[in-house]
Amino acid sequence: MSGIVGSKLNIRGSGRVAKLGTDGQVLTSSGAGVQANYEDAAGGGLDWQSVVTASTFTAVAGNGYPVNTTSNACTVTLPASASVGDEITFTDYARNFATNALTINPNSLNFQGNSSPNPVYDTVGESIHIVYMDATKGWIPTYDGAVAMETPQTTEIEYLVIAGAGGGGTQYTGTNNSAGGGGAGGYRTNYGGSAITLTGGNVYSIVVGTGGAGGVYNGNNRGINGVDSSLSGTGITTITSTGGGGGGSDADAGNGGQDGGSGGGSAQYGTTGSGNTPSTSPAQGYDGGDGDSGGGAGGGGGSSAVGVTASAGSGAGGAGTSNSITGSAVVYAGGGGGGGYGLNTSGAAGGTGGGGAGGDQNASGTNGTDALGGGGGASGSASSSGAYTPGDGGNGVVILRMADADYSGTTTGSPTVATGVSGDTVLTFTAATGSYTA
Repeated sequence: MSGIVGSKLNIRGSGRVAKLGTDGQVLTSSGAGVQANYEDAAGGGLDWQSVVTASTFTAVAGNGYPVNTTSNACTVTLPASASVGDEITFTDYARNFATNALTINPNSLNFQGNSSPNPVYDTVGESIHIVYMDATKGWIPTYDGAVAMETPQTTEIEYLVIAGAGGGGTQYTGTNNSAGGGGAGGYRTNYGGSAITLTGGNVYSIVVGTGGAGGVYNGNNRGINGVDSSLSGTGITTITSTGGGGGGSDADAGNGGQDGGSGGGSAQYGTTGSGNTPSTSPAQGYDGGDGDSGGGAGGGGGSSAVGVTASAGSGAGGAGTSNSITGSAVVYAGGGGGGGYGLNTSGAAGGTGGGGAGGDQNASGTNGTDALGGGGGASGSASSSGAYTPGDGGNGVVILRMADADYSGTTTGSPTVATGVSGDTVLTFTAATGSYTA
C-alpha cells in the first residue's frame, strides 16, 4: 500500500520511501528501483519586490522589480556574476519611463552580446524581462515591448563632402567682352581631425550635388550655380557643402559672379561672387576674382584660394585643396578660368582641383571635372552670336572612411568600396543620392 507515514511518503510497489520536501518542491523519480526525491521546481516564478523609487539600486537574479520613476530617472546595476537561466524583470510601475528612463548597467557582463553602451528603456508602460544566456551574449531581453537592440554599436568615420561647382559665364557678340569662371563646389572635411560617430542600425543619407550649367547666350548669360552635397542622419549634425557660384557675364550691366561655396568670377564689369556662402568654419571656399576695365575677367574661386584677378589678361581659377581620405592625395574643388577677350587673347587656366579652362577668344570653355567639384571655364568672346559655349561645373562627391572592422556592408547608391586602406574602408559616392547603414 501507499501512504504518508510521519514525514515520509511510502510509494506502493517501490519498496522505497521518500522524505517529504519543503513548500514549492516537487517529487521526482529516475525510474524503478531508484529512490524518489523532492527537488526545487523549475521555473518556480519570480520573487516580486517592493516598489523601487531610488535613483540607483542593484538587482538580484530571480527577482521582479516594479520601478517608479515619477520623481527621478533610475539606473539599475545587474549582478556581477550570473548563471545560465538567471532571470530578472523590471516594469514601469507609474508609466513614467518616457519622462524618466530606466538605465541598465550590465556590470561588466554582456547585454545583447555587447559590453556597451548601457541599455536605456524609455517607453511608457514598458516591462523588461531578461535572461542570462551565456558569456557571449550575456543578458538577453525575452520581452521588452519592441525587443529593440538596446546596445547599438557606434562607428567613428571621417568624411569629405564636395558640392557641385558653378558653370562658367558667356558673352554676347563683341570681341572685347569677357566672362568669369565658375566657382568651385563647397569643400568640407574632417579628415585628419575629429571623427564623427554613427550609431549602429541608423541609416545615413548622402546627396551628391551636380554641377551647374554654363551660361546661355541671350538667355541666362551667367553660369548656373552648382547643387549642394550633404551627409545627414539621426544623431549627427548635417554636413552641407554649398554649390559653387556661376561665373559672371558682361551681357547685362552688373551681371557679376554669383555667391556660393566658392564664388563665381567677375566679368569685365560687375562684381565678384562671394565664397563661403553661407559661412562655415573652416571656410568651404573663397571669392571669385575681379575683372578689369581693359576687358579681362576673373577666375572662379577655389576651395583654398581666391580666383585670380584679371590683369593684362583674364584670371585663372582659384586653387583647390589636396586631401588623402581615399589613401592617395587628390586635389579637389578648383575654380574655373576666365574667358579670353579681344583678338587673339587666350583664356585663363582652371584652378588645380578640376577647374575648367576659360576659352580663348572665339573658343568654348572647358567643363569642370566631375567628382572633384571643379568650376566651369568661361567661353571666350565671340565674333558670331552664340557660337561658343562656356564649360559646365563639375559634379561633387561624398567620401566616407571608417575602420574595416566597422564597415557594415549596407549601402545604396552603388558607391565605390575600397577596403584595406591602412586598415580602413573607403566609400566613394558619385551618384545623386545614396545611403550608408552603420
